[in-house]
Amino acid sequence: MPSTGDASVLFPTALRESYRQLGLEGRSVLLAVSGGADSMALLVGTAGVSESLSLRVEVATLDHGLRQEAQAEVQAVVQLAARWELPCHVIPLQLSPGSGLEARAREARYAALEALRRERGLQVVATAHTASDQAETLLMRLVRGTALRGAAGIHRARPFLVRPLLERTREEVEAFLAEEGVSFVTDPMNQDPAFFRTRIRHEVLPVLARAAGFPVAPRLAAFARLAAEDEALLSGLADGAWSRLSLPDGSLDAVGVRALEPPLRRRVLARLLAESGAEVDEASLARVLRAVETGRPVSLGGGRARGALQLRTAGGRVRCVRREAVAPVEPPPVLVLAGEGASGVQPGTGWTFTVATVPPPPGTLGLPLPEETRWPLTVRTRGPGDRVRGPAGSRKLQDVMVDRRIPAERRGLLPVVTDAEQTVLWVPDVWNSTSAAAVRLFLWASPPVPSVAGPPPL
Repeated sequence: MPSTGDASVLFPTALRESYRQLGLEGRSVLLAVSGGADSMALLVGTAGVSESLSLRVEVATLDHGLRQEAQAEVQAVVQLAARWELPCHVIPLQLSPGSGLEARAREARYAALEALRRERGLQVVATAHTASDQAETLLMRLVRGTALRGAAGIHRARPFLVRPLLERTREEVEAFLAEEGVSFVTDPMNQDPAFFRTRIRHEVLPVLARAAGFPVAPRLAAFARLAAEDEALLSGLADGAWSRLSLPDGSLDAVGVRALEPPLRRRVLARLLAESGAEVDEASLARVLRAVETGRPVSLGGGRARGALQLRTAGGRVRCVRREAVAPVEPPPVLVLAGEGASGVQPGTGWTFTVATVPPPPGTLGLPLPEETRWPLTVRTRGPGDRVRGPAGSRKLQDVMVDRRIPAERRGLLPVVTDAEQTVLWVPDVWNSTSAAAVRLFLWASPPVPSVAGPPPL
């Protein structure tokens, strides 16, 4: 029979409250149980509070196929679940030893648990991570170097995943099992000093506790919980800043980026790098932050990108560009418009042009064409020495584009309309000639329609 000691009262009470805070009262859960102390306590504790919570409970145990003892451990879980009359599912994974075993095993576990959760129609998977696991994770990340997002550690809840024991320590778990008379197994990997987590658990945390004079795991876990709350707030603010500062061409408003507080600026720039396929690490962010302050371009690590990337801040925009796209090897072919009724798409730029007798409809750019227009018109891209003429005289088209803050990588891809004598008449949405002469025709221009894709969350 279970004991009625302090742990047998306090542990279920805390677990019941945790399930309520997670919004699971009257719902359903799949418990991931390995046979270790934490997960066995999760099984027994959840079974004990399930009736008061109207909680439907099922159990899953996984055999990684790495140790001969695993079969006996699986049977121990099956028997304990049967004692509480809980459905139990055994999932074989059959992993192979080798490099990256921890990461491969973790990925396989979560994939198998999620598949079973969907198959059984259960709301969430519950794992038995504790405050002690949280403390170990926090120390590991701090030693390796992390920002606030990493300091948040193990999240208490994710979509379809909860960790109801995250505020209970390993000592509380084992005290509860001792009073309940429930045995558990110890995975030899948890004693292997080859793993960083094991060294943190057995060598670092005990030293910190002795130096402090009290158990430090609960306090480290509490810090991680507060860091998670702060990170959620800052991420929401960064999402808002991203929405405000995003420009139609995928760049960011440089003045607005510089005005952000450093925590938001880092997050917004990290998102820009990630969406461009660049590497996002401490060194890359430091270079990018300096580039934004100085206005100088900076090279970025390739990451997923196929070509070398640069971050540029000229023209009032912060943007990532592929260096090979700045100067195309060959300019797009030209489009020739012979007169009234002529139309076509300029190959390479995607702009559509039409010569019509009426002004363009709303949403379409237009250039009035006077009687003396010299035909045919040619639509091409910018060439060396191109100049435009206005009331103040002649100027280089390059200087006009700089004044209009056209990004360098786009200047060679914009359509330029010239007449039969190669005089520049129009650069749609950038510059156009003016004439007081009688207008006979209109040149319509429509840019290519961009694809629309929602940004990922920060």
